[in-house]
Amino acid sequence: MKILVVYYSHSGNTRAVARRIARNLKADILEVRTVKTYPDDYDVLLGLAKQEVKVGYVPQLYPFRVNLDKYDAVILGTPVWWSSFAPAMKTFMRSLDWTGKKVYPFATNGGTLGHTPSDFRKALKGAEVAPVLSVLFEDRIQQTSENDIKEWLTLIG
Repeated sequence: MKILVVYYSHSGNTRAVARRIARNLKADILEVRTVKTYPDDYDVLLGLAKQEVKVGYVPQLYPFRVNLDKYDAVILGTPVWWSSFAPAMKTFMRSLDWTGKKVYPFATNGGTLGHTPSDFRKALKGAEVAPVLSVLFEDRIQQTSENDIKEWLTLIG
């Protein structure tokens, strides 16, 4: 089975999880990167994230090449920004046709997924979307066990 892991990460938490998943599954990996850089200050970022999610902002991404037809499954990783996926993932998902694809999302967060699962299902029209794996972090320390992540990976095959 050919698998692609695609992720956006601001603080590095989502990147770390995505890399472990890709290594575990021997999957290809793609980082989604925004042209605009986001502030490191958490409080400033929180306000900006709230505004961007509220207005449906879609940031410009650095160019990427991906042919979804080469993959049997796609794993999408994102931090939760104001109860949804990061706007960068919105831009990425809008740029591709998801019809017939099997998608396995995961979301790093500080306590809740919010409406991220339903937002993924809406954004990935035509795809078969698995339950979202919640990877909880507290002060940059992963709280979700590696066993929970490995159990979720068994869904993929």
